[in-house]
Amino acid sequence: MTITAKYEDGVFKPLQDVEISEGSLVEVRIPSGTVHLKRKSPSVASFAFYGMWKDRSDLGDSVEYISKLRRNLRA
Repeated sequence: MTITAKYEDGVFKPLQDVEISEGSLVEVRIPSGTVHLKRKSPSVASFAFYGMWKDRSDLGDSVEYISKLRRNLRA
């Protein structure tokens, strides 16, 4: 039987129902290359789209621009 699980707070948590008795000993195999070191989330500036509209003068206040687009969609 193969079970997909998520490791959280020091515990492996199955992602689907498992039909084994409570307290059963199991063997966990972790495929090589899936262990990730804890790392800081990437900065928004590291994404390719960051700053792509920086030279646009027609946007002005970005929040107001998006609000205007949303209002027009409802009309």
